[in-house]
Amino acid sequence: MKAVIGLGNPGRQYERTRHNMGRLAVRSLLQRYTQLETVEHKLSVVYRIGELALVVEPLTYMNVSGLAVKEICERYSVTPQECLVVYDDYALPFGKLRARKRGSAGGHHGMESVIAELQTEDIPRLRIGIGTEQPLPDLIDYVLGEFTPEEQAKLPEILSRAADAIECFLQTDIETVMNRFNAPAERQTKEQPLTR
Repeated sequence: MKAVIGLGNPGRQYERTRHNMGRLAVRSLLQRYTQLETVEHKLSVVYRIGELALVVEPLTYMNVSGLAVKEICERYSVTPQECLVVYDDYALPFGKLRARKRGSAGGHHGMESVIAELQTEDIPRLRIGIGTEQPLPDLIDYVLGEFTPEEQAKLPEILSRAADAIECFLQTDIETVMNRFNAPAERQTKEQPLTR
């Protein structure tokens, strides 16, 4: 069993903000499947894709995301290494994907919470860039801000590529995701669906 967790903040006011990029990516994946079993737990909503994959939307706020991830790992006997945590990253240019097998949180509070709760940095993750070359007076206002019209226009392609990367993880492993999706976009390959 593998689990994919899209980090973000609950509530309509955060729905289309940059900090919700991870949540938007897993929703893009879910739109590809017509038969999903949905289970709501105390701290998250879980969508089952067949018998092999869980797609998780935490109901917690970003800074305590680890509580929801820990709940899923314990309830479904999923190890940290069988998880893929998907989240936004200001350090990457807007729309760029970067997969890693392990590592620190890099200042991302949601990932900090996940690492703290699971007590390991050995957690695969997919980061989606939200960075800008423009100087920012306030980083918090930026990440919690809504996408610009220009960003909105690029979102469908970005989220589709992210969904491809998630499907690649579910079908193969994090090393394959890194090889395929850390490369330039023209070298990235599209995955076949699991079951739809």
